[in-house]
Amino acid sequence: MKNSSKNKHTANFFALAWLLLLGSVWGSTLVITKHAVSTGYQPLGLIFWQLALGALLLSIISVFQKTPLPMSWAHIRFYTIVALVGTIVPNTFTYIAAAHLPAGLLAIGIATVPMFALIVALLIRSERFNRIRMLGILLGAVAIALILGPKADFSSQGVGLFMLLALIAPLFYGVEGNYLAHKTPTNIDALTTLRGASIIGLVICTPITLATGSWVDLSQPWTSVEWAIVANSLLHVVTYTGYIWLVGRTGAVFASQVAYIVTLSGVFLGMIILGERHTPLIWLALSFMLIGLVLVQPKNSSSKC
Repeated sequence: MKNSSKNKHTANFFALAWLLLLGSVWGSTLVITKHAVSTGYQPLGLIFWQLALGALLLSIISVFQKTPLPMSWAHIRFYTIVALVGTIVPNTFTYIAAAHLPAGLLAIGIATVPMFALIVALLIRSERFNRIRMLGILLGAVAIALILGPKADFSSQGVGLFMLLALIAPLFYGVEGNYLAHKTPTNIDALTTLRGASIIGLVICTPITLATGSWVDLSQPWTSVEWAIVANSLLHVVTYTGYIWLVGRTGAVFASQVAYIVTLSGVFLGMIILGERHTPLIWLALSFMLIGLVLVQPKNSSSKC
C-alpha cells in the first residue's frame, strides 16, 4: 500500500514536471516566432518550412512505428480542413501580428483559445450554457480591452489592429478543437492527423508561396533567424506530440492547464530574452486572463492524475 502511494506521488510529480516543461517550450515558440519574422520573411514562406519539416519528421516516425496514412477522400477532406484551420490561416495572422507585437501580448492572446473553443461549442450546441464559464469568457474580453486601452490605435501601424489580428489565430484554434472533437475519423491518432495535415497543407501552401514571392531560401548561409525557423518547426511537432501524450497520461482536464504555463512563459521569456517591458495595464490584463482561464476550464472528475 505504501509503495502504491509512493508510486502515485512520483507519477503526479512527473506529470507536473512534464506540464511545466511542455508549457515552457510551447511559450518559447512565441519568442522564436518573434525572432523569425524580424528580417521581414513572409508568413507563407515560414509556414511552408514548418509544414515541410513537420511532414518529414512525422513521416520518419511513422516508418519506425509502421503506421500507414489513410488517404481516402474522407481522410483527405479531414486533413485539408485541419491544415487550413489549424495551421495555414491562423499561423499567417500570427506571423503578421508577431512582426508588430511583443511576444508577451502574443502569449496573452493565445490564452483565449479555450474561450473561443467554448464559444464555438455553445454555437454548435455541443456545450451547455454555464454562468461561471461565461464569466471566464467575459474576463478574457476585459483583458483584451485593457490591452487595447482607451486610446487604442487601429491604424495600419497601430497595436490595436495587430492585437485583433493576433486573436484570429486562437479563434481558428478554437474552431479546430471542436472540429477534431466531432469529426476525427475512427482509428486515426493525433500523430497521423498531424502528418496528414502537414502533407496536404504542404500541397496547398507550396504553389501559393511561390506565386506570391514568399519563398524563404534556406540554401544561403544560416543566421540565427534560419535556425529559429527550423527550431520553431521541430518544436511545433514536439509540443503537439507532448500535449497529446500528456492528455493520454493524465486526462484532458489536467493537460488543459498547460495554457497557463504557455501564457506565463511567453510573457516572462519575452522579458528575459527580448527585453520586453509591460505597463501596469498589461499586467492587470494578464491577471484577468489567467482568472478567466480558471473559470472557463471544464470541470471533470475523470482526470487520471
